[in-house]
Amino acid sequence: MSRDQRVFDLIQRMRDGRLHTAHALARELGVSVRTIWRDMAMMAATGIPVEGERGLGYILRAPLMLPPVMLTQEELEALMEGLAHVGAGDGPRARAARALRFKVATLLPQAGLVPDPEDLA
Repeated sequence: MSRDQRVFDLIQRMRDGRLHTAHALARELGVSVRTIWRDMAMMAATGIPVEGERGLGYILRAPLMLPPVMLTQEELEALMEGLAHVGAGDGPRARAARALRFKVATLLPQAGLVPDPEDLA
């Protein structure tokens, strides 16, 4: 199972509004607890409203709809180039473009993009 599919499955499971332990999620998805911890940290870093911590459990605090997003390689390159162009400036729009670039890179690891923590600064 790809990371994208696993994160999608995690969100789908957590949409019930209940507390889910990492152990239970790991068992359901056939991965390690450590993988669930990493996925939860990545989800929180990209703005998905997941709350919780190791040892207690995780909960999705707000309703979340995930529309399917299928980008061609050319569309992804155009998006990233546009975000890089806008993000090169200063001000709130440039900061937003850099943050969005980080989110896209984090959510689409199969595209070979490496999230740059500097984009969050």
